[in-house]
Amino acid sequence: MKALFTSLIIVTIFALASCSPKPESGVDVIKNPNSAEGYDETERMPKITFESDMHDFGMLMAGETISYSFKFTNTGDADLVISGCSASCGCTVADYPKERIKPGKSGYITVTFKSKGMSGQQMKEVTVASNTQPAYTRLRITATVR
Repeated sequence: MKALFTSLIIVTIFALASCSPKPESGVDVIKNPNSAEGYDETERMPKITFESDMHDFGMLMAGETISYSFKFTNTGDADLVISGCSASCGCTVADYPKERIKPGKSGYITVTFKSKGMSGQQMKEVTVASNTQPAYTRLRITATVR
């Protein structure tokens, strides 16, 4: 009886799964550059280009808070939108432009590092999320805290 019930459940699952509607031909599919469909190079895309993706603060005294502004330019041919910045550590924060950056225009991402409670060589990373391909760019800061 238990085997019959298990078999009935399996048959029902397969029957329901096979009833899912198939997309009609001619239906537009949104192409994601990260999908198996691939990236269409003819599409207008923004491109974020940094003058430098790394900055060394040098020697700092423990407890100092210091900032650096990474300059970037939209070298693509569509509006650049930065959707967020996340840091590898709570001691590092990033401020970024919330407005669209037109092609050819520049902006800054300001990274602030707080060295309180730290010592020795420090390397922190900020990940910038944007509507570019690839969608993530990494900025790095280093410092030696005494």
